[in-house]
Amino acid sequence: MEKELKKKLSALNPDLKKQLEEMMKKMHISISILYEAATKDEKTGLYNSRFFNNVLEMEIEKVQRGKQKLSLMAIDIDFFKKVNDLYGHIKADELLMRLAKVIQGQIRKYDIAARFGGEEFFILLPETPLSRTSKLAERLRKKIKSDAVLAKHSITISIGVTEFKTKDTKKSFLSRVDKALYSAKKQGRDRFISLG
Repeated sequence: MEKELKKKLSALNPDLKKQLEEMMKKMHISISILYEAATKDEKTGLYNSRFFNNVLEMEIEKVQRGKQKLSLMAIDIDFFKKVNDLYGHIKADELLMRLAKVIQGQIRKYDIAARFGGEEFFILLPETPLSRTSKLAERLRKKIKSDAVLAKHSITISIGVTEFKTKDTKKSFLSRVDKALYSAKKQGRDRFISLG
């Protein structure tokens, strides 16, 4: 298709050809901007909940057809309302962006990290067993706790971790990771809890 288009463009008047190429370049940039706006959270640059849910459904279908593993992490920033109240929304947004950057630095390119509302995040880990996800959760927890910017504001996280089971549905998978997160918060925060 692209070769055919280039062939047709080469037959055009050079001025018209240049105008069409510029117009197509602008269209491509516009489409890229629209895609970013539709799939990414504007504050953190992580994926948004709509995109995450679509990918989650596709990954669950893959697991149900094959034998691969699929794990999920739910993350909540501990006592983030206090940070908001103490430092204000601008500083809180800066800390959210920093936390997102730390998350992105710890996951693989094909893992899906998404922001779900205020201070809640999910990370979908395709082809990953629970044991590896648990190691990542602990590494991520420590990394966030030791990050100079986040540590200055005493930012810690609670994490729930689970793995997709044969009889799971999307709802049961999400419910179990939510229970694991709730359990981490109930047991004192700044920890991860794994529910297999």
